[in-house]
Amino acid sequence: MSNHIFTGSGVAIVTPMNNDGSVNFDEYGRLIDFQINNGTDAIITCGTTGESATLSREEHCQVIEYTVKKVAKRVPVVAGAGSNDTLFAKELSVEAEKLGADAILSVTPYYNKTSQNGLIRHYNCIADSVNIPVILYNVPSRTGCNIKPETYAELSKHPNIVATKEANGDTAALVRTMALCGDNLDVYSGEDSQAFTITAMGGLGVISVFANICPRESHEIVQKALDGDFKGSFALQKYYIELMDALFSDVNPIPVKAAMNLCGFNCGPCRMPLAPMSEQGFNALKKCLIKYGIIK
Repeated sequence: MSNHIFTGSGVAIVTPMNNDGSVNFDEYGRLIDFQINNGTDAIITCGTTGESATLSREEHCQVIEYTVKKVAKRVPVVAGAGSNDTLFAKELSVEAEKLGADAILSVTPYYNKTSQNGLIRHYNCIADSVNIPVILYNVPSRTGCNIKPETYAELSKHPNIVATKEANGDTAALVRTMALCGDNLDVYSGEDSQAFTITAMGGLGVISVFANICPRESHEIVQKALDGDFKGSFALQKYYIELMDALFSDVNPIPVKAAMNLCGFNCGPCRMPLAPMSEQGFNALKKCLIKYGIIK
């Protein structure tokens, strides 16, 4: 058995909402089955795309618990459990483990941010508190906080810190990270547009927004690269890049939830402060979905 949490495409799954803003668990179960039946390799719940920032602590735990039970070990479940408050991130990580998550995803502290030494202290505190793997999440465009290669090297010494979801857009820095960490740190692309690139560099796959509507296609992009078919993987990456870009034409997860609603899922609106797409943006997204044959 591999020690990797997963290889391939893990979906950063949306959290469907009812019109009153409550979590729509019935539709969420339908989404989970759709993903697993169409080749998704892992379910990543309560991340940015899952609107974790506007879930209460109780809702956060309810969603993780529901995900674990619904998935029923068919694929790994990775639970978002990050916070800019180290003690809260620690508590949420412990709770995610108790609820049965296979691993946690822990975003860098945001707003208050921290130094590189602060990142080491923050993540070691979290990793010390659990007995399941920790995936770091580096997305400085949203958090204003970037994990440097040398910091990755120090963090990867912890036995529970085993992977990163890398979304800083700096492949040169990622090469240095991989050189410093070696086999101590698995890498997943945190951006759909770099799924091929990072996998071809030696990463294990992608944690994907695109997979919400195209799970099999996202899996194929990564699997071809993992199998050494770089030409085939890159051809798929190029083919779908326009659609991937369309899913980020507004603040994530606004476009992907709109796309899923157009595809016949009942994902509802995003919670405020996220607002609906403009009419122009919505029409452009719909036109793109039609172009790819996803809707008529």
